[in-house]
Amino acid sequence: MSETPNLSEQRFDMVVIGSGPAGQKAAVQAAKAKASVVVIEEGAAVGGACVHRGTIPSKTLRETAVALGLLRRRSAGVLDLQPPQGLKLASLMTRLDQVVTAHQHFIKDQLERNGIAQWHGRAKFISPHVIEVRGPDGSVRRAHAAHVVIATGSKPRNPAGVPIDHENVLDSDSILTLSYLPRSLAVIGSGVIATEYASVFAALGVTVTMIDKSPRPLAFLDEELTNEVSRSFERAGGTYLGGRNAKQIVWDGLEVHTTLDDSRVVRSEKLLYCLGRESNVAGLALENAGLGPTTRGLIAVDACCRTIIPHIYAVGDVIGPPSLAATAMEQGRRAACHALGLPLPASNDLVPAGVYAIPELSMVGLSEAQARERFGGAIVGRASFAELARGQISGIEEGLLKLVCDGEGKKVLGVHIVGEGATELVHVGQVALIAGWDVDQFVENVFNFPTLAEAYRVAALDVCKQRQNQKNQK
Repeated sequence: MSETPNLSEQRFDMVVIGSGPAGQKAAVQAAKAKASVVVIEEGAAVGGACVHRGTIPSKTLRETAVALGLLRRRSAGVLDLQPPQGLKLASLMTRLDQVVTAHQHFIKDQLERNGIAQWHGRAKFISPHVIEVRGPDGSVRRAHAAHVVIATGSKPRNPAGVPIDHENVLDSDSILTLSYLPRSLAVIGSGVIATEYASVFAALGVTVTMIDKSPRPLAFLDEELTNEVSRSFERAGGTYLGGRNAKQIVWDGLEVHTTLDDSRVVRSEKLLYCLGRESNVAGLALENAGLGPTTRGLIAVDACCRTIIPHIYAVGDVIGPPSLAATAMEQGRRAACHALGLPLPASNDLVPAGVYAIPELSMVGLSEAQARERFGGAIVGRASFAELARGQISGIEEGLLKLVCDGEGKKVLGVHIVGEGATELVHVGQVALIAGWDVDQFVENVFNFPTLAEAYRVAALDVCKQRQNQKNQK
């Protein structure tokens, strides 16, 4: 129990612990329903890891790398814009402070506009309805909540035996604190975050070596798409060492030595350890609320993001995959609506996923393998960005759009895209899937020319051609 049992408690309809995408949307939704809400944020500013250490900073660096590459290609090699060795990383992110500050102010202003209280400090449960917050100055106050939303996010998984010092051996939170662009970088891992950073640093001229037990990066995604990412990575000078594990990582005072299980030693100036993340539940005293983490360290919830304690909800990374900012926002909104008895439409599983590697990948709906398993067959139409006028004009020739249709080549079941702009283009396919379009709709409607969106029509025509060939063979 608390050492300060006589503290007064301020009452709220909803207490939200964490101000990242999930917590922010939960708080705003509740406030718009006229509930009294407080958001508790451990950091000095709202926004969570998404704004300050993850999504916003990493994508800012990525935009610089992409812009340099596009300018080189669009100038037909006239301009040599390869960053020089020893370049300060901050000079490649000149807009980072501006972008982060702007987004932080937007979130703060949105919370204030909706009358949401903001407390800064570490939160822990005293009881299922009481949360104690210890501020940076040591002050302590309590909130009594009718409903609680836990949205504390996640942090890099840093296992014992990996000498992460955040200077030479880094994790995904500290990689962007580097003073200079390194000459070489080893990346342990081949998941989303690892692949994003590896491809970005390779595009900036760093010699990057990725190491993982998987045979290829992003092995859980469509192989055609990930092969395009692998080719781009290799063209940028990167090396992928699949089917291997790092047995030992040592900083010798000059460089990082990574010994693999096949006895090979990879030497690099810096190393990024990027094998997963773990939920931020330590310190919350979940046991005082009648909760506990799962064997994977997550908080178990039902379809409405409600825990086993009916008035306590959990959203975002603390509940596990898909661990996307976009899905976390929707989880926060739905949790608040359910808690306050607001009507909710049926949940939609047509959620797009995006990977901000170079090039981008995005997908929604069924994969080719899933379509064949569920419907006994599939016809897949393809459109290469290199065949599109806009791709050639814009220097965006590394790209592919796949339309996955049923075995008769009629109903659109999935869309998979790799190439710059993929995370934007995918929403055309998302809307088509929600509307239940047949593939012919992409043929019968007009797309602006020249555009990358025209790839939908090209891929649909490919499906129609295969459909006709299939009929002719019968």
